[in-house]
Amino acid sequence: MGNDYKARDKFSSIIEAALKVFGEKGYYNATISEIARKAGVSEATIYEYFGSKEDLLFAIPKEITTQAVDFLEAIGPYIRGAENKIRTITYGYFNLYRDNPDYSSLVLLDLKHNRKFMEAEGYQAVKRSAGYLLSCIKEGIASGEFKQGLDPYLVRSMILGTIEHVFFRWHLRGRRDELGDFVDPMLDMLFEGIRSEPEPRAYQISITLPPPSSARNKDG
Repeated sequence: MGNDYKARDKFSSIIEAALKVFGEKGYYNATISEIARKAGVSEATIYEYFGSKEDLLFAIPKEITTQAVDFLEAIGPYIRGAENKIRTITYGYFNLYRDNPDYSSLVLLDLKHNRKFMEAEGYQAVKRSAGYLLSCIKEGIASGEFKQGLDPYLVRSMILGTIEHVFFRWHLRGRRDELGDFVDPMLDMLFEGIRSEPEPRAYQISITLPPPSSARNKDG
C-alpha cells in the first residue's frame, strides 16, 4: 500500500511539473530534464511512467479534466432544469481555464492542433466532458425547455467555441488583459434564442352591441 501511495505521489508530481513547464515554455520548447528537475525526480523515473514527452503531454488532460467532470456529474442530479445545468457546466469550463492558465494554454495552443491527441486515452476525458454538456442540451429539448428540432451539437459548438475563442485570444495577448466574466451574458443570448416559444395567449375580445331595435323604439 505504501509503495502505491509513493508511486501516485511521483505520478502527480510529474504531471504538475510538466503542466507548469509546458504552460510556461510551450510543448516544443520544454524538455524532459526541466520537468524532472521541477518534479524532483530523475529523467529515468519520468520514462518509467511515460514512454515519451508526447505521452506525458497527453496524460495531463486525463488527470485534470476527469476530476472536473467527476465533480460536475456528481452534483448534476441535484440541479433542476437544463438551463441551470448548462450554466453550471459552462462555469466549470470557465473556472478551469481561468484558474489554471497553464492548463488552458496547453489545451488551446498545443493539444488542439495535435491530431494524435484524438487517438490518446487522455482525449476520452475531454470527450466525456463535452458529452456531458451535450446530454444536458438534449435533456432540455426532450423536456420541452428548449425548442423542438434544435441541433444539440450546434448549440454545444456555440458554447464551447465561444469559451475557446475568448481564452485563445487571452493567451495570445500574454494574459495581460483582465478576463471578464462573459458566461452569463453569452448564455443569456443563447437561451433567448433556443427556449421554447411561450404558449399563445388567449385574448378575450369584448364587443359592445347596440340594443335591439325594439329597445331603441321604446326609448324614442
